Amino acid sequence: MNEHARDGAPYLTAEGLMARTGGRELQRVVFGAEAIDARVREMGAEITGHYGPDDDVLILGLLKGSFIFLSDLVRHIARPLHVDFIVASSYGAGTTSTGDVKLLYDPTAPIEGRHIVLVEDIVDSGNTINRLTRALESRGPASIELCALLHKHIAEGLVLEPRWVGFDAPTDFLVGYGLDHAEDFRHLPFVASI
Repeated sequence: MNEHARDGAPYLTAEGLMARTGGRELQRVVFGAEAIDARVREMGAEITGHYGPDDDVLILGLLKGSFIFLSDLVRHIARPLHVDFIVASSYGAGTTSTGDVKLLYDPTAPIEGRHIVLVEDIVDSGNTINRLTRALESRGPASIELCALLHKHIAEGLVLEPRWVGFDAPTDFLVGYGLDHAEDFRHLPFVASI
């Protein structure tokens, strides 16, 4: 990782970073921890202001990638809400979507009549979002909105555009802050390209 990348994660020493990555090099830090924290706070305030006091809001996190983002985000939403999760996968161990979305865990929280905020780590191919949106719509929610940490703006035929986006992302394969490559790198406190 180059010197500029270390600037994106000032509280990690080179030795600490190497310990976290198992010695594997990252190309660069794309979004540093401080920038992510500031934007997540803003998004929490935006979501708070979007819903009325009597709206029944369910934050539905898409696992595993959204878990860090979701946990930070909900702490900045100043209103009553419930949280549940859904698990779907279209990547496997590769760096490109297979296009075959597998629903691995369905939320247990009721959907009907509720305002759903689907929280996603990254909008990439759009395959997962399209499948989940259609499945959730069939359950009669009051509304469905998408909140994504990152948006690559490459998805064609996206059935639900994100209402809230943390950052417009490059087309690089990104890891960290919940995003992984074959389950590695999720725990990095910033987003980097590999």
